[in-house]
Amino acid sequence: MSGTPFTTEGKAAMMERALASAAISILYQDASLTMIYAENLLPYFQKRFVAGGDDGSLFGEAHGKSLAAMKQRVLETGASSNAEVDVAIDGEARTFELKVERTGAHGNYGLLSVISEITESRHREKVLKSLLRELSHRSKNLLAIIQGIATQTARNTISLDTFLTKFRGRLQSLSNSQDLITDSSWRGAFLFELAEKQFAPYWPETSGSMPIFGVNAHLTPNAAVHLGLALHELIVNSASYGAIASGATSVTLNCRETDIADRRAIELTWVEVLPNSADVHEFSENSFGRTVLERVVPSSVNGKAELTLTPGRIEYHLTVPETEFEILKRP
Repeated sequence: MSGTPFTTEGKAAMMERALASAAISILYQDASLTMIYAENLLPYFQKRFVAGGDDGSLFGEAHGKSLAAMKQRVLETGASSNAEVDVAIDGEARTFELKVERTGAHGNYGLLSVISEITESRHREKVLKSLLRELSHRSKNLLAIIQGIATQTARNTISLDTFLTKFRGRLQSLSNSQDLITDSSWRGAFLFELAEKQFAPYWPETSGSMPIFGVNAHLTPNAAVHLGLALHELIVNSASYGAIASGATSVTLNCRETDIADRRAIELTWVEVLPNSADVHEFSENSFGRTVLERVVPSSVNGKAELTLTPGRIEYHLTVPETEFEILKRP
């Protein structure tokens, strides 16, 4: 290469600085796998390094045996090889990669090991694999929900136009819930935000915000998806047949702490007062909306539900166990 040549000492100083800045260590062993020389070792390994020692003294007995076998193959074949070792340092598991190659001429072979820490990269790989598995699991669950919605919606409608209207609305409900879950990095969604998201397309703008009271529980992703479906069915029924359709806004949503089977829980209560006690609404029949409220949602969150239809009034009570929520702040 061109440029002013460095002295041997200058080159050595440059190499030492490069090793230190790159957090790379080097280890040289002779043909008997005896450690001769090391440079830039971490303090943990510096304390364990002894000239004349072996891999067992530096990396521990278990790793020492496997490394010795691998290095013996490198000496015999001349083919470079890699290995990873996990070492507990100050109570923390850390991973190191060794790149081993044979040096020297026949009859005077040695081994050069380049050691670098890969703890962070291995951690990122594990997190990524975990996220991909979780994404696959959630995607399959979501597809199963969509398939169920399509099947049940088709079963309870008599025309294509009605099917498309209801199916699109339910898909939009899922989408709204998924937006909140995704925005929270898959941690879930707050109940009040979920309700507002589901109610927004149907609640009259001139009526202000919908009355939502009680505990703003933080729901798991599973609970958020299924409670979103329940809230969608309630608000759509109201906008199509109930109070909102009649020009009234006599609807309230309340969440309170309770218990179920001696475990902490929350109870979600929807109360809708109909202007006309003789009003007919979808829940009067064995509809998909009623199936969602009474069977699908409670079973999906391991809770209980009760839909009560009385003249001029609709009430829905859903109890959700503590495995599906947490209360971060009380009113």
